This record gives sequence, C-alpha cells and structure tokens, in this order.
Amino acid sequence: MGPGPCTPYPEAMEALGRPIMGHLDPEFLSIFDETRDRLRTVFGTANRVTIPVPGTGSAGMEAAFVNILNPGDTVVIAVNGMFGERMCDLAHRCDANVIPVNFEWGTPIDPAVVSIAAYEAGAKMIAAVHAETSTGVLNDIAALGAAKGDSLLLADCVTSIGGMVLDLDAWGVDIAYGGTQKCLGVPPGLAPLTMTEAAWEQRVVKPRSWYFDLGVIGGHTPHAALAYHHTAPIAMIASLHAGLGAVLDEGLDNCVARHATCGRALQDGLIGLGLELWVKEEDRLAQLTTVRVPDGVDSGALRRELLSRYGIEIGAGVKEWSSKIWRIGCMGHAARLRNVALLLSALDELL
Repeated sequence: MGPGPCTPYPEAMEALGRPIMGHLDPEFLSIFDETRDRLRTVFGTANRVTIPVPGTGSAGMEAAFVNILNPGDTVVIAVNGMFGERMCDLAHRCDANVIPVNFEWGTPIDPAVVSIAAYEAGAKMIAAVHAETSTGVLNDIAALGAAKGDSLLLADCVTSIGGMVLDLDAWGVDIAYGGTQKCLGVPPGLAPLTMTEAAWEQRVVKPRSWYFDLGVIGGHTPHAALAYHHTAPIAMIASLHAGLGAVLDEGLDNCVARHATCGRALQDGLIGLGLELWVKEEDRLAQLTTVRVPDGVDSGALRRELLSRYGIEIGAGVKEWSSKIWRIGCMGHAARLRNVALLLSALDELL
C-alpha cells in the first residue's frame, strides 16, 4: 500500500507464468492488438498511436519527450512535485528551451497561469502531471487542455490510469503516458503511451533515442511495433492484457468507484486516528494519500514495524519530506476496504 508498485491483480500474475510465445506468433499478435484496444478504453481515446512502451513509467516519459522536442523547442512545464521536476530534467536533456511554472508542493497547479506562460512563450508543448505521486495532489488536466491554444499538451497519467476517469480526447491531451504498476494492477515493466495525429505529425524525425523512436517502432499500424524493431516483452504484455481485462471485466466505472471509496475510507480513518493529511480535501487523490508523520514518531521505524509485523508496506515522502510524510496507496488489487481496515487498525496499534 505504498506509492507503487501496488499488489497486482491475480489475473495479471497468472499471465506472467504462461508459456512464452514468439513475438511474431499469430496468437501473440492478437493479444498485442487487443491490449492496444484496451489501453484506448482506459485512456479515453481513439488514438491510432497507442502502445505499451517497454520500461516503467519513466520510459513512457522519455519516449514522449524525445519524440516531440527538437533542440531549441520551447516547452512549458507545470511543476508542483517531484515528477514535474523530472519532466524539466528530461526536457533539458533534449536541449529544449524549458520554462518551468512552479507551484508549492502539496497544492495543485493553476491552469490559467500555465497556459498564459505557454502563450507568451509560443510554446510547442505544455506538460503537466495529472496525479502527482510525490504529493498526492490532483491537477486539472481538462482545464489545461481547454486553454492550451496552439501548444501540444502532454500529461503524465502514471498514477491516474486505471484508477480515475481519463477522457483524453475530450480534454484535448495530445500525448500521455502511464505505468502498469499502480492502478492498472500489473507488475512494473511497461509504460502505456498514446499520441494524437497532431502530435504524430509534429514528432521529431530522428530522435536522440533509437530504442524509443516511435517512427521506427511503429505503433501506428497493427503489429508494426513487433515486426520491425525490438523483441517484445511477451510476458509483460500478456500480463498487461490480463490486468486490463480484470479492470474492464469489473467495469471501468466500477473500478474507478472502488478506488474512490477506498481512498475516502482511508482518509476518513486517518483523520479519525488524529492524523493530519497534507493536501486539502478538494485537491486530494483517492488512490494516493499523503499524511503528516506525528511529532515524536520515527517514520522509518514505524514503516519497518508495519511491514515486519503486518506485511503492509507504505511509502515515505521524498526530498525534504522524506521523514515528515507517509505516502499510502490504494491502487489496483490493493484498493480493497479490507486492506484499508487492516492498515488503520495496525497504525492505531503501533502509534
């Protein structure tokens, strides 16, 4: 129950143990194409270019940036946590003109401020994190999309995909990436990525990364990513296919509602224990809760005791918040009320 990886769905784990097929086996090609269709559903998009990129969520971030930013391109990045900062780092490595728009950690971005900065700079792209994992804050991507002007909009959906409503087409998002290891309930190892035709037409012709060159990988036609570039991570794609199947069999709306219910129950329970949540109620994520460590409590010692005695893992904060904040996840298969109840009882006893 940390910030990720979460406990995977049993279906996703079962799929990892199946016999390995060749990456051009007709059965695997069918699974691959169906996985892409399922990703379109959870992303809320009809984008032709929708693929699982090999690697964790950070691989999706790198693939998105290197395929859009040429040296000298201007990108405006909304920063209110660690993953917004990582976007800036990566954009600098693309030799882009990076304009960070900073907000206090633990608070959401202001879409109007970001869009004005992008307009004034003539930015090729605006980038923001939808669900900031380092702080537990939700950012309004739809409002950012409504005010993006001529800029492309990139959204980090690593902690939101599978656990929140995503409607990328309606929101005006041009590039988005996620991760398998959080609300999708799949082991870490793939980064779902999607891109509009407008973004595809503006992509870098020869990006600095060969492995993440979407023009060579394909992703725009069935099987292209498998036939002409690299050997697909067969077991991981089978696991993602199964995990997405578990989400869609439950019903995407039901899955989102389960995450929301568990998040509310956790947050109410933590407050009931006398603990203080970091983020204001209207800005909180349901699937990732940040709670202040009480005065006099050794954060690391409690986390170790929680793991050894109860088998429950929660996360520490990051940077200067490492010993001041706990990050508690209700994601994927772990987002169950029985787990919330166990965690709250264990915290009550240990505190």
